[in-house]
Amino acid sequence: MSTQHTEQASDMDPAADWKRWHALRTETVAAPYGPLSLTGTHWLADHPDGSIPDIPGQWAETPDAVVLTAGAEDGLTVDGAPLDGEVRLAVDSGPAAARVAHGERRLVVIRREGLWAVRDFDPDAAARRAFKGIDATPYDARWAVPGRFTPYGEDRTVTVGNADGKERGLGLGGELSFRLGGAEHTLQVSVEADGSLWAVFADATSGVSSYRFRFLRPAAPDAEGRTTVDFNRALLPPCAFADHFICPFPPPGNTLATEIAAGERNLLGR
Repeated sequence: MSTQHTEQASDMDPAADWKRWHALRTETVAAPYGPLSLTGTHWLADHPDGSIPDIPGQWAETPDAVVLTAGAEDGLTVDGAPLDGEVRLAVDSGPAAARVAHGERRLVVIRREGLWAVRDFDPDAAARRAFKGIDATPYDARWAVPGRFTPYGEDRTVTVGNADGKERGLGLGGELSFRLGGAEHTLQVSVEADGSLWAVFADATSGVSSYRFRFLRPAAPDAEGRTTVDFNRALLPPCAFADHFICPFPPPGNTLATEIAAGERNLLGR
């Protein structure tokens, strides 16, 4: 995950730091190949004949790669050169690293739980053209509190619903505890490769004055498990920007009874 979304503490001016973060976040979302530009996620298992609607070429999955076959008339490029033949494709890290393009569109290969898919990112997507900004509550120091991370003895996987209607495993590495509004709270969290934390949570505002669930990305805990839980930096999940993301819903215990009236709340105009 991008480190720019990880909470960054500031001893200088937290409110000014939050404004910079919010401006960068808005700029990133609105970028030509940001989440607003995703127009489709096509699971190859659903297209056994190799044809994907509105995407040229023949796409076939193998156990360890996707094989793309196309002629010059299809207009596909691989690594910037026209494709006329066959190429084997591994997982792309994102649109910026996508090997395959069709004009301005970037075709991103992904794999989830052993299944291959192709994502279509189009800078001219209707959602990107209609974007008016992110409705976010201004910084308030009461939403940034000390937290303590306690790792599980071993990583756990729980099955949760996803935004596309399917259930998938969500890996969890420990529990984040914190005190907010005079009450103790906990969230089950995943641990990212860089040590930072990731929580999928809902609260009493979810589906009312905020999106139905949100993400939180606290910084990596110190050696004693201490980090900051800053709901001023609660994030809308990718599926709030485009319907074709497969965001996981909150795991058991991650729906807080309190109102978290902070952070990103909705898209403007919704």
